[in-house]
Amino acid sequence: MGSFDIGVSFRDSIARGGILRYMAYAVKRRKAVPFEFVLDALSPLEPRTNPMFGCLAIYVGPKIVLILRDKAVANPDNGVWLATTEEHHESLRAEFPHMRSIAVLGKAITGWQVLPADAPDFEESALRACELVMARDPRIGKVPKPKKRKNT
Repeated sequence: MGSFDIGVSFRDSIARGGILRYMAYAVKRRKAVPFEFVLDALSPLEPRTNPMFGCLAIYVGPKIVLILRDKAVANPDNGVWLATTEEHHESLRAEFPHMRSIAVLGKAITGWQVLPADAPDFEESALRACELVMARDPRIGKVPKPKKRKNT
């Protein structure tokens, strides 16, 4: 019968809940995907996701295209963030009248724009943004700057 280095048998450890207690800490709990319908709509492009700032970033190819944010505290920046540039704001606002700059970024005008989750046309707008991403609209998406290497 196998035993741990400290002489406790595997069976005894399980009986006392030792392994189960350990496993409860070893398994990292994942947050639910906010606005999962957005990922569903983009699935033909096989997007990849990455947690970022407590949100979920969506990449298509080398570009970050959207960030999904749904923090528990009611927040005007919850919704779908569009990776864009200031030069495209006017044309995008014609398609998304409730689109605005993201307040949490601390600037009056930001390249990133949000389709607010509390807007009356949120789901329709989010799905329209997905259509633009699917069509490879050049107004949405940024190639992230390369990460700086840490000196070791």
